[in-house]
Amino acid sequence: MKEALIIFIRNPVLGKVKTRLAATIGNEGALAVYTFLVAHTKSITENLPFSKFVFYSDEINTDDLWNGYEKKLQCGNNLGERMQHAFKYLFKAGYQHIGIIGSDCYALDERVIMEGFKQMETNEVTIGPATDGGYYFLGMEGSFKNLFQQISWGSSNVFETTLEAVKSQQLSFHLLPMLQDVDEEKDITFHY
Repeated sequence: MKEALIIFIRNPVLGKVKTRLAATIGNEGALAVYTFLVAHTKSITENLPFSKFVFYSDEINTDDLWNGYEKKLQCGNNLGERMQHAFKYLFKAGYQHIGIIGSDCYALDERVIMEGFKQMETNEVTIGPATDGGYYFLGMEGSFKNLFQQISWGSSNVFETTLEAVKSQQLSFHLLPMLQDVDEEKDITFHY
């Protein structure tokens, strides 16, 4: 079974990351939090037994903490198109189980990611809902494009709309525990 984990990250540029957070702690603080979360994401994924692909938002950094991971560039006009493209690329490359995460969820750990992949053995879709109404993990065993269309990305109903799309296609699914993304100052539960 060929399995792959996609990690979506933004290039760490001052003023371009965690903009909602920057509104209260400033651009430097937001960049520091983001850099911390990216390092956390690396630490929880580096020992996972899957092929790992980092998809950068703007440009591939050839020498950073992601050395040793496959590096790709996100393609598309919105988050849905970019995720759909990444899944499509890896399904075409022969992977059968593919999961995607971002770098905004400090509560995410190896155990939860492993559970997400385990659930793909018996479910077509696995979703990890986030407290902000989005999701921190999406796993699929096939390219179900309707999961990325007609969704208001960045809104509080991304998870709900995605789940409706899963149900309308009568796909089998599993929900992982709800975890908290770091979007606002109140979400910071760590020292960075």
